[in-house]
Amino acid sequence: QVQLVESGGGLVQSGGSLRLSCEASGRRFKINNMGWYRQAPGKQRELVATITSGGNSNYADSVKDRFTISRDNAKNTVYLQMNSLRPEDTAVYYCNAQITLLATWPPRSSDYWGQGTQVTVSS
Repeated sequence: QVQLVESGGGLVQSGGSLRLSCEASGRRFKINNMGWYRQAPGKQRELVATITSGGNSNYADSVKDRFTISRDNAKNTVYLQMNSLRPEDTAVYYCNAQITLLATWPPRSSDYWGQGTQVTVSS
């Protein structure tokens, strides 16, 4: 089994920065795409940014030029650098990874989610 553990959320003033991290751990697995999603109170979960194993990234229009997604494949970790934060960025942020379990036969691919980390931006 694989687990995703997030860290780095918190409270920050408008215009400030935060960096989220998400590390995958487990036995014999391969990570394909990784990404960050967020869910604000009363709203549906939405995509923030994704990154392929090769480093190609994609962003929601609302965060382009403010957020940067990156990954360290050797550490099985994805990051989200968030700059120029706004009150509307307040949400629970979830890490997502498409993972192939190599310990099973045939190898099985599934979506995995972290537990979520709260980001609150005050005005």
